[in-house]
Amino acid sequence: MRPGIGSLIIILIVALLIFGPSKLPQLGKALGSTLKEFKKATQGLSSEDDTDKNENK
Repeated sequence: MRPGIGSLIIILIVALLIFGPSKLPQLGKALGSTLKEFKKATQGLSSEDDTDKNENK
């Protein structure tokens, strides 16, 4: 089940209330870099699996 637009707006409002407007850009940057590293790591695992499959043939 995917969150709708209303849910995302509520989450953003709550984040704004908790962290304040000055911290949100820093949190967004940290979240973006974390997701980038996670994506890079999972792509590395995927390419290792592909090479293992090709070697076993």
